[in-house]
Amino acid sequence: MFKKIQYNVFFWVCSLLLAPAVALSSVVATPTKALVITTIKPLAIIAQSALGDRAQVEYLQSAVQSAHEVSLPVSALRKIDQADLVIWVGESFEARIAKSIALLPQDKVLTLMQLPLQKPAINEPAGLEDASAADSHSHSSLDHDHQHLNYDPHVWLNPANANLIAARIQQHLGVPQKAIISNQQIDELTDQLLAARDKYYLVHHDALGHFTRAFGLQPGLAIRSSSGSSQGAKSHYLLRQAAQTVGASCIFVEPQYADRDARVLARELSLPLIELDIQGIQQPLAGDAYANFMFTLVSRFSSCF
Repeated sequence: MFKKIQYNVFFWVCSLLLAPAVALSSVVATPTKALVITTIKPLAIIAQSALGDRAQVEYLQSAVQSAHEVSLPVSALRKIDQADLVIWVGESFEARIAKSIALLPQDKVLTLMQLPLQKPAINEPAGLEDASAADSHSHSSLDHDHQHLNYDPHVWLNPANANLIAARIQQHLGVPQKAIISNQQIDELTDQLLAARDKYYLVHHDALGHFTRAFGLQPGLAIRSSSGSSQGAKSHYLLRQAAQTVGASCIFVEPQYADRDARVLARELSLPLIELDIQGIQQPLAGDAYANFMFTLVSRFSSCF
């Protein structure tokens, strides 16, 4: 009996001594997730879909910022310095943060404008070319940052581009490659948009070039420039004329922008306003985030017609 008690005590003591070592070994064996930082939410949607639970994905854009307005506070600078991969569109689109990105080791930066993406030219609504020049004095300094753009930088709205970006992210972090939206899903989206192919509409700013090219849609008549800056009175007059000529069905607005100008046009033209979240601010980050984002976007777009 005494020997049995001795044995139990010995076993209990050994267990106490070994427990911290076992716990420590389990902590050491748990791999640390890669930290991926994107400047804007749409790129986080792509990165999360590409990496799943293999990485921690964060973005710098706040819920009230447009993609054109992202800047880097001190806390964000510390965060991107710790990241394994930083993803941004490029200097011509995100001029405010270009100097900070340039200071990072370039082997941990993915610049989308350096990838062989489809880059359709920015659409200039019919009849507004002369007005754009006449109204140039009313454009904000933000528009000045983007005045040399000759392409639509909203690259994430084309599923082919999203799959290419995802592949580069996966390659950079050594993750097995997979498409984040399948050909079958793209075909389903295309079918949903067939009835809208010959329809016209207004958009709050000229940001749907990639989307319309991917799905064979008509370009939207833009209330604001490609940077989201307000246009002048002459442009708005010609815009109203163009909208009436083509028989526009609705006006798409975005949650990041004050929409007073769109509401005025909606009243004048008797058109419904439909919110289109092209930046995916309301989309939760998950393994299927990009596909869900595109199906939601197509559903909202189709509701105009």
